[in-house]
Amino acid sequence: WNKELGKIEVSGGTDSQTTTFYTALYHTMIQPNIFQDVDGSYLGHDKKIHNIADDSLQKPAREQGRNTRLERYALPNGRASASDEYTVFSLWDTFRAAHPLYTIIDQKRTTDFINTFIRQYEQGGRLPVWELAGNETDTMIGYHAVSVIADAMAKGIKGFDYEKAYAAAKHSAELDRDGIAAYKKRGYISMEDENESVSKTLEYAYDDSCIATMAGVLMHEQLVKLATAYQKDPKGFDPKHGELRKVGEKFDEYAKEDTHYLSRSLDYRNLFDKKTGFMRPRQNGGFLSPFQPNEVTFNFTEGNSWVYSFFVPHDVGGLIGLQGGRENFAKRLDELFSTTDKLTGREQPDITGLIGQYAHGNEPSHHIAYLYNYAEQPWKTQKLVRKIMDEFYKPTPDGLIGNEDCGQMSAWFVLSSLGFYQVSPSRAFYDIGTPLFKEARIHLENGKTFVIKASNVSDQNIYIKSVKLGSNLHKSTMFSQRDLMVDWDFIKENTLEFEMTDKPNEKWFTKFSTSAIGEIGFVTVPVIEAGGRVFKDKTAVTLKTITADAKIFYTTDGSEPSEKSTLYTTPLTIDGTSIVKAIAVNAKGEKSLTAEAKFLKKPNDWTVKIDSKYNRQYTGGGDEGLIDGIRGTINFASGEWQGYQGQDFVATIDLQRETEIKKVGGGFLQVARSWIWMPTHVAFETSSDGVNWTKVADIKTDIDQRDMESKIRDYTREISPTKARYVRVHAYNLGKIPAWHPGAGDEAFVFVDEIIIE
Repeated sequence: WNKELGKIEVSGGTDSQTTTFYTALYHTMIQPNIFQDVDGSYLGHDKKIHNIADDSLQKPAREQGRNTRLERYALPNGRASASDEYTVFSLWDTFRAAHPLYTIIDQKRTTDFINTFIRQYEQGGRLPVWELAGNETDTMIGYHAVSVIADAMAKGIKGFDYEKAYAAAKHSAELDRDGIAAYKKRGYISMEDENESVSKTLEYAYDDSCIATMAGVLMHEQLVKLATAYQKDPKGFDPKHGELRKVGEKFDEYAKEDTHYLSRSLDYRNLFDKKTGFMRPRQNGGFLSPFQPNEVTFNFTEGNSWVYSFFVPHDVGGLIGLQGGRENFAKRLDELFSTTDKLTGREQPDITGLIGQYAHGNEPSHHIAYLYNYAEQPWKTQKLVRKIMDEFYKPTPDGLIGNEDCGQMSAWFVLSSLGFYQVSPSRAFYDIGTPLFKEARIHLENGKTFVIKASNVSDQNIYIKSVKLGSNLHKSTMFSQRDLMVDWDFIKENTLEFEMTDKPNEKWFTKFSTSAIGEIGFVTVPVIEAGGRVFKDKTAVTLKTITADAKIFYTTDGSEPSEKSTLYTTPLTIDGTSIVKAIAVNAKGEKSLTAEAKFLKKPNDWTVKIDSKYNRQYTGGGDEGLIDGIRGTINFASGEWQGYQGQDFVATIDLQRETEIKKVGGGFLQVARSWIWMPTHVAFETSSDGVNWTKVADIKTDIDQRDMESKIRDYTREISPTKARYVRVHAYNLGKIPAWHPGAGDEAFVFVDEIIIE
């Protein structure tokens, strides 16, 4: 442990700061864990026993210089292991800072991790999401293994097969699961497609930028091959023949895929609402309303719109443009950190360490304090980062403000206390923050040393007065991986030296942090909005796009729109059930994906009075959502379901006139893992006056309480023809959650949609 922890030596801090630092560094080294037995055998994702000695990845690993494990142990068959098998990959957390830290102090294990990813892809069919002991748990979202791989490739780390890793990344990004099918079709995930739709869209977009980075690295390798061939034989160089032609074709293939994934990485823009300045959930082609940015809902992963509206690490420049420029962007950051709005919505214990609506105790916030560097106000980054280090990290039993999450919480502190952080893994640059120690020495695996000095840093001197990198004055708020790795043969040590002061210095830098995809012809998907999905007589529909020079073309009969379709100029009125589709086309003729919305004309004039109180997260579109003809899906957070916790569901439908009734029923949902059960039974009564009631059906449900699969069931009953104006339905809640369930003792939910009356 002394050897491992000695990879970074810090000095000049207080005892508390030093203890906190090494505790944090230790935490980053607890996971991932070696998974094979001493004979090299391990359980693969195909549930078969494999041996690391038979690993097909050994050959490319050795060819790329990976041999450091050879002296560690030899396997019984006389062959040495080129790469260890690892487990416990909390990638939704650790891609942000833990794995970038490993690319600095643990490059050899980084290659082991990535070779493990490739094996898991080959054995299980996709890259890991949250892997544990040979199993894919799918606990969190994204395909963030691609971030770890792309970051290593961007930083030139060898020891794994780049092309195999790239193939695995593309395959995982194209699977039609976890909302990816909708993401590819729409350019965003709508809330009716999948829960956590906003977070998934934004994180997939980031991951796609990482795949583009991988394609760019491979393009560069093809260019190197061409350049090498030219240098060997300038006169005989002919790129049209033989192997060189294949190299050129490979380059073209990677270039095409680079553009494809870069374009997909801009899909985050399809969720940006220019009117509010926030990323918003979309439903039925439009933005979900009502909307509060501080509300924690199932449209986000352990967060809300305040936090996720800043999750565009790969295109901060593009996000700044959407926000109206750097000054407005900085004001929005100020508002994030200073707002007095409180969290509302779902109980989410992971959201801790609040500064305004910034939540340092959970990972989606971790890069945000550094975004002031991109708004040309780095002194605000320095102030906030120091505040977070001082207040949220202490050498006490409650010294972490949130879940450690396999080292990510501590990795943020390790990097930040050194004076920098990587906002966008896969871009080989670090954003300067504020150093905590007078000196830190990073001992690199290449035998070099990167030294960070801040001799006059103190509790008051937290602001940067000047920076030197090596012997030169450094005027940028970023520096490169190459600078850090001392990537030159003629020197053994490089120094990043800070002069600190107690007052914000707005003039030490001339270059600020940048991150932008650039102009690639992306056109945002139109937004389709109306007064609601269901209307009585007619409804007005508006179309809009945030692509400035784009025109919108639409259809109302469900056919695919083109530039020959109707040009949108003013709101359109529809008076019958319609499927509206629209595309946006910019001045260059580049098109968006298709937006789609279905509007239903209500087939009757019934009304609903609900005696129970539905959860604000699960409104089903309001009272009349129970009879609007729009059915809920397996996704309980899709917006169509009404949810009732700790109470029965009781509602009365007014048919407005005495009507002959032949059948009654209701649609219900069970997702026991999420505390949602079928009602124990459902009773129906009818009345002509709303005072005197007659029971006409009592239906016992038949789904096993222990069934953890998501199930929708319509419980209906044909009855003797009965004339009545009112129908009352009573669905009986399970009550307290059973003892065998993780939520034992808490209150169960009943989810209902729709009430069926024929």
